Amino acid sequence: MRKNSVKNTRINMEVQRELSEIIRTQIKDPRVAGAMVSVTSAEVTPDLKYCKVHISTLGSDEAAAAAFEGLLRASGFIRRELARRVNLRNTPELTFLHDQSIAYGVNMTRLIDEVTKDLHDDAEEE
Repeated sequence: MRKNSVKNTRINMEVQRELSEIIRTQIKDPRVAGAMVSVTSAEVTPDLKYCKVHISTLGSDEAAAAAFEGLLRASGFIRRELARRVNLRNTPELTFLHDQSIAYGVNMTRLIDEVTKDLHDDAEEE
């Protein structure tokens, strides 16, 4: 199976959906439940052995670090639940990565708003 094939894309989407559901409903760890954890993407290798899971958290850096510690502790449980829900030849080994794209987007929007406000204020002064 090629990396960008339709089948691999469908597997990635299904794994992402199921991981999101498992993390939201099955994980009882307060470090994970209290940090607003969301799965932004999942990339399964073509041989179905490994999966990179991009996680975004809402809150402070300490809460994000605690949520990642909770996810690492629960990775065996999450993998077992994924195997139960998704029928794959191999259940991939999960690697959690911090995704800062949402925080980056919010920061860029804030900066753009500040610049447009400054331009608008300068135009009113003239």
